[in-house]
Parts: sequence; structure tokens; C-alpha cells
Amino acid sequence: MEKSALQIARAAYQPKLPLGLQGAVKAVEGAPTESVDNQEEIKQLFPNTYGMPLVEFVPGEATAHEPMNVGIILSGGQAPGGHNVITGLFDAVKRLNPQNRLYGFILGPGGLVDHNYMELTKDIIDDYRNTGGFDMIGSGRTKLEKVEQFEKGLEIIRELNIKAIVIIGGDDSNTNACVLAEYYAAKNYGVQVIGCPKTIDGDLKNSQIETSFGFDTACKTYSELIGNIERDCNSARKYWHFIKVMGRSASHIALECALQTQPNICLISEEIEQKGMSLNDIVDYIAQAVATRAADGNNFGTVIIPEGVIEFIPAIKKLIAQLNDVLAMPEAKDISRDEQVDFAKSHLTDENLAVFNSLPVGVARQLALDRDPHGNVQVSLIETEKLLSTMVAQKLEKMKKEGTFKGKFATQHHFFGYEGRCAAPSNFDADYCYALGNSAAQLIAAGKTGYMAIVKNTTAPAAEWKAGGVPITMMMNMEKRNGEMKPVIRKALVELDGKPFQTFAAQRDRWARETAYVYPGPIQYWGPTEVCDQPTRTLALEQGK
Repeated sequence: MEKSALQIARAAYQPKLPLGLQGAVKAVEGAPTESVDNQEEIKQLFPNTYGMPLVEFVPGEATAHEPMNVGIILSGGQAPGGHNVITGLFDAVKRLNPQNRLYGFILGPGGLVDHNYMELTKDIIDDYRNTGGFDMIGSGRTKLEKVEQFEKGLEIIRELNIKAIVIIGGDDSNTNACVLAEYYAAKNYGVQVIGCPKTIDGDLKNSQIETSFGFDTACKTYSELIGNIERDCNSARKYWHFIKVMGRSASHIALECALQTQPNICLISEEIEQKGMSLNDIVDYIAQAVATRAADGNNFGTVIIPEGVIEFIPAIKKLIAQLNDVLAMPEAKDISRDEQVDFAKSHLTDENLAVFNSLPVGVARQLALDRDPHGNVQVSLIETEKLLSTMVAQKLEKMKKEGTFKGKFATQHHFFGYEGRCAAPSNFDADYCYALGNSAAQLIAAGKTGYMAIVKNTTAPAAEWKAGGVPITMMMNMEKRNGEMKPVIRKALVELDGKPFQTFAAQRDRWARETAYVYPGPIQYWGPTEVCDQPTRTLALEQGK
């Protein structure tokens, strides 16, 4: 494949490893674990993989390992560093025994079910070291949840003599990995399943997972773009830029980008929900900031909006919850899209119907019609940035008539999503992902299943990172999905009493009025460590750095 000069230079970069993974490895087990909630239900659903101990890898004695083959799957949306998980896994399984083989299943979990695979050789692996994207084997969103899928997958696992499957994914993908691990364990099939924490949204984290991979690179990529827009904004001084960023269920990306770039306004969905704000409350908040800056002669500014904000407005959240139940009804499956809106409206409570009818027609239709494979509203399709700027413009027209706004209000709109998902990984993500791949290999060698590979202490130098594994059941609780209660990994939302949000909240009033923009510039791969190896502001603040 053709390579850029950067890719050729990056291929030579050797990711740093924690001390515990640098030579022979010993697995040290901790105390038994339990799920974060609904312990009895989770234990009943996962009797073979519940309550297992935490694992940490420390330097050990060299031992011989029997040959084994491993399969790997990329699941869900792309995130920078995925290739380094694969290269880390490849290097580690070859170190365990040079006869070991690694097979990649093509285009996600569907590749396992459809027996679509390729062997990953050194030549292939070397082409993808420290690169962005998932194009080595592709990704997909097939959900592994049915017995026939598990059994079909087992056929190719047996044919290739695979000992373990590694699934790289977010919370839904790792929930499916846990279900698969439990099924194979219950049947005594002798097939291990290991997960890896991936999502740029940053919402797959907890006491054991400090950050999901890809979050660092994606936020630095978006922050570069936002900084560029801020500089343009401060140069032309005539536009308000409304910038929507990815993060459907949590505002971690928006918050991190705000901490890096200091925009005039950044909405945090979790705060909007906590304060019980309506759509009009949000519009009033933005309009007031616009008017205050206009009074200072500044008819320009930047607003960061998390893509899932609309779902966190309490009245709309209640509406969506009922729409999800209505659209999960059997009779809703057999009607046309045009009939679906009327069907949904006919089943809503008076309160929810009033909210539905108050929304712009296009937004209401999207809430009623479009769902992803997990039954979620496809919030990325809702142009929240345009919805808010239009409503702010209407509010400012009223304020102009009242004499409380005397400025100008012209807008530009942006949505940063795909721009950050396949960027060349930062040094942090390159190192972190390579260590995760190595951890996954060691979990397999230790005979573990139903575990997620983890790396902790990540604001220290990489040699001081601590690698290991956490039982996936430890992160699970019961939630309603598609009208049914299901076991899922609990999403981590922005904590309003946490240091990252508190740091932002302490400064935002000044940012709203002043032009306090910061221009982070592009990701740096070579140079001083304080420029090249910094973790996100979120991670540094969470760990008191």
C-alpha cells in the first residue's frame, strides 16, 4: 500500500510498554469482584464469569507456552489506535511462541459468523504500525447475541484451532463479548473471549478503566480544528460558530475540547439534565452571552455542543423513553415509515405529545423514526447546532425589539465527527493501545475469559503504567433496551462534582465574555515530552496532575 512520509516515519516508532509487560510476565490475582449494580441478576445471567478476581501483570520467570491461535475482531465505530492493539497483540503472541498465529475477522463480528477472515502476518502487521483507522481488517456493527451466531462462530474457531477471540469495542461490543464468553464457558467449549476498551466518546471508563482508547487522539484532533476556527473567528470578528462534536451519551469530548480551547460557550448535557433545563432555557443562556459580547463590541464567538444534548433535556428525554417503548411494540414493526409518526403520536401521553408537537417538524420526525441497531435515537442525524442557532436568532430578534440586543448575529455551523475517528494516533494512544494488545495476549496465556484488558496509572511515564485485566461482569448493570431489561456495561457520564467539570465551571463565565481562546495546534509526534506525550486535560485533572 502507498505510504505518506509521516506514515513511513511513524512505522519506526516503538511504542513504550509498562515494566510488567516488558519481559517474562506473571499474572497476580486480586480479590473477587462484583457488578456495579443489580448483583443478583447479573450473577444469575453470568454464573460462569461472575465474581472473578482482578488481574495485574508483573515481571515473572520465563516459561514455555504451548502453541495457540488467536482471533481478533474490531467492533463498532473507529477509534485511533485500533491497529496498535492488533500489533501489540501480534508481537506478544509471537513472543509467547513463534508458532502462534493471529487471525483477523473481516468487517467486525459479522466476519466471525460468516467465516470471513485472514491470517495477519508480519508483513501485513508492519504496514499498519502506529496508523489510524480500522482498515487492516475493517469493522462492523453486527451484534453477537444469538445462540446460532455463537455456534456458527464456533465452527470457524474449531477449523482454525483458535484458543481465544479478542473483541475490540465500546460498551455494547464488550457487553456482547461478555455474553459470548459466558456461553462458551457454560458449554465447556474451551474458547476464551477477551475485550479491549475502545470509544472516542470517553464513556467506557470506571474505577479500573482510566480512559478508553482513541479519546486522546480524537479530542486533540477536534481541538486543533476548534482552535483553527477560533482563530478565524477572532480574525474576521463577524460570525458565531456553532460546533457540534461527537459524544452521543456523554459530554466528555465537548468538555475536553473546551478545556483545551476555551470557547465562549460549551454545553454539558449532564448539567442540562441535572438542572432540568428546557430547550428554551438553553437558547436563553446562549442568547444572553451573545448579547453581553455584543455590548462589548464583539459580534462573534464559538459554541461547543455535544451531539447527544437533545436527549438530556428532561422533557425530551421522557418523550424519547416513551417513543422507544412505543416503537418496540410488535404492531409498530409492520407499518410504513409515514404511518410510524402517527402511530407513535397516538400512543403518547398528553404531556409527551405536547413536547413532540413543540419541536421543529424535522427534529420530531427524526426522534420518531430513526434508530440504530441498539434501539437508540440516531442523535448524530439531528442538526442540533442549526436548531440552536436558529432559535437563538429568533430570540435575539425579540430582544432587539425590546432594546436588550443591539448587535449583529451571523452564524457558521460545523459538525466534527468522522474527522477524528481515524486520525493517526497520538503517542499516548499509540503506547496505550500497544500495551492493551500485550495485556490481552497475557490474559489469554493466563487462561482467562470474560475479561477486559486494562492499563492504569496512565498519567505517569509509560514504564510505570500498570497492566492487567478486569472481569467484564464487574462493569455491568441492568438497563432497558428495545423495551426489555438487559445486562449492559454502565456508561460513564461527566461527573458534575469531578475535577474536569469543576475546572471548566470555574472559568466559563470569563470565557463567555472575554475572548480567551487557546489554539492547541496539530498533534505532535516528535519533540519535547511536554508537547508530545501529554494525556488529555480530563485524565490529568482526574488524577490530580
